[in-house]
Amino acid sequence: MTPEISASTEATTHYDRRAAARILAELAPADLFAARRPGPVGRVEYTATELRAEPDSHLTFSQRLYLERFMRPCPADEVTSATHRMTWVDSAGIPNTGFYRADALGPLVPVAAREAVLTLWRSIDEDQDLADRISRLDLTAHAVLAGTTTDHEPIDIFRVGVESAGRALAQHALIAQQTEYRTAGEFACGLRDSGIFTAVATRWFWELQASTYRRGMIPVTLRTEPDGTVRYSSQSVATLRAMKEATVADAHRVMDRATTGEGLSVPEAIARYHDDLDLISRQYALLPAGEHPICLAAVTHRDGTTNSTLLSGVVDRLVETFTDIAERCEPVAVAARPASGTGPAAAEDQTFYVPDMTCKHCVRTIGGVLESMDIRVMDIDLDSKRVVAEFRSPRNRDRAFEALRDGGYNPVGERPDPIRRGSRG
Repeated sequence: MTPEISASTEATTHYDRRAAARILAELAPADLFAARRPGPVGRVEYTATELRAEPDSHLTFSQRLYLERFMRPCPADEVTSATHRMTWVDSAGIPNTGFYRADALGPLVPVAAREAVLTLWRSIDEDQDLADRISRLDLTAHAVLAGTTTDHEPIDIFRVGVESAGRALAQHALIAQQTEYRTAGEFACGLRDSGIFTAVATRWFWELQASTYRRGMIPVTLRTEPDGTVRYSSQSVATLRAMKEATVADAHRVMDRATTGEGLSVPEAIARYHDDLDLISRQYALLPAGEHPICLAAVTHRDGTTNSTLLSGVVDRLVETFTDIAERCEPVAVAARPASGTGPAAAEDQTFYVPDMTCKHCVRTIGGVLESMDIRVMDIDLDSKRVVAEFRSPRNRDRAFEALRDGGYNPVGERPDPIRRGSRG
């Protein structure tokens, strides 16, 4: 029988990046991300809305506001914006919102990336070996994960990690025109071979990737190396470092004020100052002095006689699966349905979808926005991205949607029509 997987004796319930990374690495069997071949994809219908930049700017009002409030000291000219926002329903029947540029790889990358994520998710969910390993985790290991990660359950952590890799692929497609890659498959392989996924995991911080992705913006530029691979520009590297340092410092100030100045415990501080920590994630506030956040999947661990990371396995399978899907996927633009009337709120109007709700941090944020407006939240389901809330009127619902959009989310008032598919070659 395989022994229980546990944390080291030095590990505590506080933030412990290396212990958490080792637990996840021990959980993951060698073929965890060995995704089966996805089924037929074919025609995928989507609706698109052109983003309107402010006068004398390449950014929308929401993008500029976010840049000025939460991305200091990133300059505006370091940011590339999408030209279109798109909405579609994936093969699991879940509504999605994505962004693309008409002068780059277009809508194919967001759609194919989402289908690749779903395929890897199925591999994780169906892996009995993984389930058995998780069942043998001891309380100390669970405590380490709870103290170090936003999503505490191992299955959720793996699923969010896969989705983050897919998000990185779709987001970098906004700057595909800065590379020599001309097809979606070439682009994905090029990002993998250039180490861009690792750059995201080590140089970015979680909230920057999630929030800029939801707004259709990316704050880096690429340069091509003599061997054809791509790297972040030196300016991008410096800017990412400065943004990370400022974000971690903000988190420490909030937590120090709460725990030292007010005498609160860490859980009490997180509960009281959730709004302050919402855009920086509580883990940053718990980082030891001098330590910067890094994706747990990017922490190097010993694998036999070589050093490896979970990230490399995720990326290899994601790119392989994405390339296969992209060759068989045909996104087709269709007209959006007319908006519904403005009559009294009906029972079905209490349900809506938030396609860019990707983790439990998002669930708490969305619930907090609604509750701050005295809107009772009856259910938030992360898997289906469905929210059920008690709106007092259509106007109250519209205002709630605007508040969510201000937070970088794109609520969908009703479930879009399912994908209509057709075979391709």
